[in-house]
Amino acid sequence: MPYKAPVSEFRFIFEHVVGYGSLAETERFAEAGPDVTEAILAGAGRLAEEVMAPLNRGGDQNPARLENGVVRTPPGFAEGYRAIAEGGWLGLAAAPEHGGMGLPQALNTAVNDMMSGACLSLQLCPLLSQGQIEALEHHADEALQALYLPRLVSGEWTGTMNLTEPQAGSDVGALRSKAEPKGDGSYAISGQKIFITWGDHDVAENVCHLVLARLPDGVPGTKGISLFMVPKLIPDAEGRPGERNSLRVVSLEHKLGIHGSPTCVMEFDGATGWLVGKPHGGMAAMFTMMNNARLGVGIQGVGVAEAAFQHALAFAQERRQGRTPKGDGPIIEHADVRRMLAEMRAEIFAARAIALACGVAIDTGRATGDEHWLARAALLTPIAKAHGTDIGCEVSSTALQVFGGMGFIEEAGAAQYYRDARITPIYEGTNGIQAMDLVGRKLMDGGEAAMRLLQEIEDAAEAARACCPEMAGEVWAAAETLREVTEWMLAQEMNDRFAGAAPYLRAFARVLGAHYHLRAALAEPEGARARLAQVFIQRILPEHQGLLARAREGAAALYALSADDLEAS
Repeated sequence: MPYKAPVSEFRFIFEHVVGYGSLAETERFAEAGPDVTEAILAGAGRLAEEVMAPLNRGGDQNPARLENGVVRTPPGFAEGYRAIAEGGWLGLAAAPEHGGMGLPQALNTAVNDMMSGACLSLQLCPLLSQGQIEALEHHADEALQALYLPRLVSGEWTGTMNLTEPQAGSDVGALRSKAEPKGDGSYAISGQKIFITWGDHDVAENVCHLVLARLPDGVPGTKGISLFMVPKLIPDAEGRPGERNSLRVVSLEHKLGIHGSPTCVMEFDGATGWLVGKPHGGMAAMFTMMNNARLGVGIQGVGVAEAAFQHALAFAQERRQGRTPKGDGPIIEHADVRRMLAEMRAEIFAARAIALACGVAIDTGRATGDEHWLARAALLTPIAKAHGTDIGCEVSSTALQVFGGMGFIEEAGAAQYYRDARITPIYEGTNGIQAMDLVGRKLMDGGEAAMRLLQEIEDAAEAARACCPEMAGEVWAAAETLREVTEWMLAQEMNDRFAGAAPYLRAFARVLGAHYHLRAALAEPEGARARLAQVFIQRILPEHQGLLARAREGAAALYALSADDLEAS
């Protein structure tokens, strides 16, 4: 089934839900007015529909492969990537001084949503480059910026990030990769990295690796880690790809999904690299890239959910099975199928609005320097990442359910969305790590950012009572309950917070989703938006009560279980 880019959905959310229009009132984003925004959304929609979506199925059936040390991408991927690069899409949010457009991250997030829905395997390549661009803009010296940024922005070269090692996993501080000074300002990088997305390929002329490694005087743990730029081909004096660096692809991972994306085991054997940022400051630099990627991965989940939903909706409108209330109509007339489709659409809207609101907060903070907006962006990032990717998995699973037994058959095409989406809750810090970040670092301000946001939600609900009294009352009550549990979290030891972190994050997302649905209903009180908001607020929001009850249970009962208890049958 053809993918249709939801351009009108972004237009509506920007205009009525997340306050995107205020960005054009700032000096930094003065160019991001309605005409430019509309042109970007329309252009990205065409790219997603006409160029990327036709590659999705083939990329799944003809995976990337390693042949005699050379990575070959699926047929059409090189041409698809070229269209992305030549269209300037990699530099949408990059600084103009390096060839970027300098447009808002919120707009870039909408573009990434459409690209992910069209072909997640291919979209991963520009996403990694965008993250590397941001890391270099913030941390690299002028020489590295001048050499690498224009080529990454243009898409001539692509970027990766190399964190994970076989023995370390998410414990980055346990890495063993080493960096030895060579005496000429460069370093010899040695070590092995796993799960390196688009670590090598044949779609661009060079691959630029950001690699975490430890200098000889680096202390154990994360405080002793530095970040290095290690190109596949070492640039010559004119900045052209030159001598092959001492690195190689050991193997490609055999994965559940995203088969078209080459996920590499990388070996660095004294490869030449250059320090990015300060010695032993690698984690700060890498977190810049990771935070960019966390929002990007969150919207990947939403994009895949959109594509899966569209596929299921088309099937439900055509498939006839059983007697419906209208006789022998299509299965969309069955109450349970209608429930699945309605809840899928409501979930997608909520998760998408959370991600776009996070993008607006990032942009507003950068444009104004307002600490409250910067704190809002930090608070929303783990929620956008974790909830967006959870919803990607859940909606794609429900989409498969709409197909019934046919969905379990690969030829129907529904299973690919679920397989592709399943990596996203693991990428860029598992969703458990995101939840612990939310109740840990993001509440270290005494809960100020969270409480400020909850107050806004309650105030908005109060204002909506005249128009939508029942929905407004439910949203206000849910926000107040979340406030109470947030206060409980602030009074607990950290491990008790961690034990309830995942349900707390999901409950927060439920309240945010209801808030954004209510805003949508206010914009169209008699239309489809209000009816969809009613589905979310009446059918999905009540889940927050059980989630928050779980969130405040603490850790004692979990640790009372022994390993033997868990094994008992």
